[in-house]
Parts: sequence; C-alpha cells; structure tokens
Amino acid sequence: MDKHTEELQRVQLEKVQKSLIQNNMEAYIVENAKEAKQLLSSLILDGSSVSVGGSQTLFETGVIDLLRTLEIDFQDRYQEGLSREEMLQIYRQVFLCDYYICSSNAITLNGELYNVDGMGNRVSAITFGPSNVILVVGKNKIVKDIEEAKTRVEMIAAPANCIRLHKDNPCTVIGQCANCQLDTRICCTYVTHKRQNVKNRIKVILVNEDYGY
Repeated sequence: MDKHTEELQRVQLEKVQKSLIQNNMEAYIVENAKEAKQLLSSLILDGSSVSVGGSQTLFETGVIDLLRTLEIDFQDRYQEGLSREEMLQIYRQVFLCDYYICSSNAITLNGELYNVDGMGNRVSAITFGPSNVILVVGKNKIVKDIEEAKTRVEMIAAPANCIRLHKDNPCTVIGQCANCQLDTRICCTYVTHKRQNVKNRIKVILVNEDYGY
C-alpha cells in the first residue's frame, strides 16, 4: 500500500472517530493489535465481569487470549466442553456483566454501527444491558453509509461467516446473500446504532489494520 492510500485511510479513521464521539460514543484509534490489547487492558477494571460476542476479530487480534490472562470474571463462551444450555446461560448472563466486548460488521463514516445477527444476542447486548460495550474494529469495516454497510454484510461478512461455521447456505456457493429461508440462516436480526443514549457506554477501538469479516 502506498503512502497516499495510507494517508487516506488515516483521514477516514479520524472522520469515523469524530463521528462516533458526536454520537455519544467513546472512540480511539490504535495502529495495531498490540496497541488495541494494551488499550483494552487499561479500560477493564480488575475483578470486573466480562463477556464477549461472536467475533473473528477478537481471535485474530489476540483479545480472547488476553482476556483469559486478566484478573477478571471472564464468562468465556469459547471454553471447551460447553453444552448448548451452558452456552445459552452465558448469553443470558451477558446482560448483567460489567464489560461486553465484540466487533461490528460495519461502521459508517457518520459513526453508525451496523450489525446483523443470527440469534440476536450480540446486537441485543450492544443495545442494552452491559454497563460498558467495547467494540474492536479493523479499518476494513469502515463504509460510506448504511447502504454500503448492508452490501458489505451481504457480500463479505455473511458468506465468510457461513463458510467458517460450516453452514450449508446458498451464500457459500454463490458468494453473496441469497435471502435464504433456511433454519441454518445466520442473518436474522438487523440493527443500526445511530447514537448511544448513555454517553460513552459504547466504546470503539478503531484499529489501523484489517481484521475479521
């Protein structure tokens, strides 16, 4: 990538940061995963209850591994051997936790969060419940507007996640959303957050690298 493209992406990151702040959210820009983890560690108080949403970004940046080392009550949905009922119980406990950490399918230049869920547990927790929501988002998730955010989910996020989750859905074959009506569909709940009612409850860490879908 040449220096001019890098400069353009920096301008876009700063635009998103400013917009998020105007929308009553905290926003930070970090250069890489290492800085993201350092910042995340400083935001989470020792002894706090912490949970996470489904996110490839959290694995790629090493956030999941980090959380397992902190002095916190980590409600780890990814621990081995969980039954479905145990998993659902963790999903329910999320609404009472101190910190909920996830990513976003897209963030517009106007500071809007756009997310699509299967069960709806992630978008529900972002919307209401946890005292603090921290999103770790790579620069590849930045889009112009909500229409572009929808396209991004249909062309990238949904098909890639279906492949990752071994879902036999049409998008894994044709490479884009087909608005399927199958029980294995992962795109069921669509939520746009234009503004946070509780100032700074939502905190967004913008990473100047590409992560996740």
